[in-house]
Amino acid sequence: MNLASIPSPSTGVIDLGPIPLRGYAFCIIIGVFVAVWFGNKRWIARGGKAGTVADVAVWAVPFGLVGGRLYHVITDYQLYFSDGENWVDAFKIWEGGLGIWGAVALGAVGAWIACRRRGIPLPAWADALAPGLALAQAIGRWGNWFNQELYGKPTDLPWALEISEGPNRVAGTYHPTFLYESLWCVGVALLVVWADRRFRLGHGRAFALYVAAYCAGRGWIEYMRVDEAHHVLGLRLNVWTAIVVFVLAVVYIVISAKIRPGREEIVEPDRDAEGAGGTGTEDGTEKDASTQDAPAKDPLTKDAPEAGGEPAAGTAEASEAAGTAEKS
Repeated sequence: MNLASIPSPSTGVIDLGPIPLRGYAFCIIIGVFVAVWFGNKRWIARGGKAGTVADVAVWAVPFGLVGGRLYHVITDYQLYFSDGENWVDAFKIWEGGLGIWGAVALGAVGAWIACRRRGIPLPAWADALAPGLALAQAIGRWGNWFNQELYGKPTDLPWALEISEGPNRVAGTYHPTFLYESLWCVGVALLVVWADRRFRLGHGRAFALYVAAYCAGRGWIEYMRVDEAHHVLGLRLNVWTAIVVFVLAVVYIVISAKIRPGREEIVEPDRDAEGAGGTGTEDGTEKDASTQDAPAKDPLTKDAPEAGGEPAAGTAEASEAAGTAEKS
């Protein structure tokens, strides 16, 4: 018998007067707000404009929710389409079931669309969002606690999670894998912030570091879980997914660092340029500060260019007039 353990809530619904608020949805919503808030601070620090991260998130979040649910339903189709199950339950997202792999993949599509519309580089936006996204996952995992789901193997450790009798679960104490992953994600966020400051990660490498670090933790945490899952060569499907995505993220970091070292400078177009391509390049990325086409202006005159630049319009006309006078 455990002298100490983590109790599970008796219900996954929080009643706010006449409005029922499901704990799972509440954790997801809070996580999104934290990700956008922190991402906005990092985006501004890199030279971007306030509100841009939220503008892109308006596209990325719905795409991510759809992608996360699709991944869950496809990989756990037996929960909805086998004999005795109701396929309508596949749409009940509030009961839990979001696959982070699908959420990030399809969320990236929505973010890419929004970044193209705003004329900003998707990799830079992803770098700004990366640690906030890890914190969002840390918060979102507590939704599994409300639903009493995705716990690990039985244990009598002091921090064991109490699970009550219910559909597809047996009462007992189990490893709180939701807590393990939540703490791991907090560590991932701190790692990305530190590495970004130490090495000035750019061109999507901060985001790739987040992906690789998350996958490293998800692999061993997934191995502890006891909920039903498909297995390939003796390993759970999500373990294989974590391994493959980890390798791809590391390869991206190495190759990207060689091809595009350093960190790109954010030169964000005005908001009224949205939809018109902004100052972005044809592939949707911003030009580095060193390759901007517009000549730099003297901060004193506001007209005169720096040495080596093209002459301002007024200066060119004056020079031409002077030359004409000399010839005459």
